[in-house]
Order: sequence, then C-alpha cells, then structure tokens
Amino acid sequence: MTVAPRPLRRTAALSLAAVLLTGCGLSEELDREANPERRTPTPGATPPDIRTERPVTPPSPVTPPSPSAPRCPESGLTTSPGMVTAAMGLRAMSVTLTNCGDGVREVEGYPDIRVRGLDRQLFDVTVLKGTEPVTTMDDPGPRRIALKPGESAYTSLVWRYSAVDAATRRGSGVYVEIGPAKGAPRSTIEPEGGLDIGETGMLGTTAWQRSPSDDDGPRRPRPRTP
Repeated sequence: MTVAPRPLRRTAALSLAAVLLTGCGLSEELDREANPERRTPTPGATPPDIRTERPVTPPSPVTPPSPSAPRCPESGLTTSPGMVTAAMGLRAMSVTLTNCGDGVREVEGYPDIRVRGLDRQLFDVTVLKGTEPVTTMDDPGPRRIALKPGESAYTSLVWRYSAVDAATRRGSGVYVEIGPAKGAPRSTIEPEGGLDIGETGMLGTTAWQRSPSDDDGPRRPRPRTP
C-alpha cells in the first residue's frame, strides 16, 4: 500500500476545500443568470412569491321578496263580478264596487257599461237605467253612497238569453267594461261563462246600493218574472 507523503495530503485537502467553495459559488452564479432580478430577501420580509390571504367576507343573506298585495287603481275602486243566475231564459248577475283606497269614495246613480266580444269588438247592446222591459226587479233608484275604505256597493245586471255560437262564442259578452258613473274610469271584468246577451240585446241595471254586511249572508239578485 502506497502512502502519500504528508505535504501531498495537506495539498489535496486544500484543493478539495477550494473545489467545494467554488461549487457553492458556481451554483449561486447559475441562479443569478437564470433569474437576474432575484434579490436577497430582507429578514422579516414576505417572499415575493407568497401572497397574503385576505379574510373572505361571507355574502349577506338574500331576503326573498314578499308577495305583493293586489294593486289598487288610481280611482281607488275595484270591481268584481258575481255568479250568473239563470231561470227560463232570464239572466241576472251582481257586480260589486269596493273602495280599496285610503279616503272616502262616493258613488251615485247607475253604472256606465259597455260589452265586448271575444275579439274585443264592441257590441251594440242597449244599457238601461232600470230593469224594465227586461224584467221587474226592486231598484232603489239613484242615491249618494259614501264608501269608507273596505266598504262596497253593488249593482244588478239583467238580460235575456240570445243565441250564442258555442264554437266561436259569437254573441257572448266576454268582456264587460264598467264604471261607477258616466265619464268615470271603467274597469274590465270577465264574467264566468260570459253574458249570452247577443250583439244587439238589452241590459238592465239597478242603481248602486250599499252592500250588506258579511253577517247578512251571501247576496244574489232575484229578478221577478212577470
């Protein structure tokens, strides 16, 4: 076995240390060339490739919209049709006028009515103030009625049956435009089954009268057949 002299071993050790130091410097040099903008991080500073996370604010709960109340027109009055009563070719139906506003509304006299067919064409119907000659019915006559919010009045409509085409509904008054008085805004109602009045029939009406209270039970017009 050959043993290197002591001076040679010391020289080899120094050479190895130099190579190791040179290797560390070479690695750093390669890093600088690959990333020339790289800077030595300052102690305590956040590295550039680490982002500071911000706390996430949970979304506010969305409150579902509440169902809207039925719309009250500018006139403060709504109209609704009642059931149609039929007997021996005679028809009768009540229409209720309700104060849906905040103040007091007054009605007086007879309603103002127009009848239209399924195609929205106007019928040549004669609207009467009173129920004769269609039939005989109690009519209180014109009187002023003050309606507080929530109160209502009604009128009764009577007519005679006229031939109606079941397929095309020709002759059936599908849409009834009614106002509290002549010149007042009209609202449109759609009576169930329509008014089988024909296009040239007669429509009798009664003057507005105060609706009975709920304790008086349901109200239906009862025409008297002569």
